[in-house]
Amino acid sequence: MRTLLAAALTALPLLLVATDLAQAQNYPWCAQYTTRGGARNCGFVSWQQCMATVSGVGGFCERNYMYGHRRKARRYY
Repeated sequence: MRTLLAAALTALPLLLVATDLAQAQNYPWCAQYTTRGGARNCGFVSWQQCMATVSGVGGFCERNYMYGHRRKARRYY
């Protein structure tokens, strides 16, 4: 029982720290794949990087118009 309590007390702070590590990335170039389902990946810092990814699998690259546009937090008073 003590081992279980010790494990729980050790795991709780680790879970709280790990929650802020994963964040969505938003980069200036998007790959639009022409495969079934038409997936989209906006994780490229340059056009060359995007083109290297879609070459051979099919698709095209386009500018991410959402890049740099951050939503401002609404304040409710």
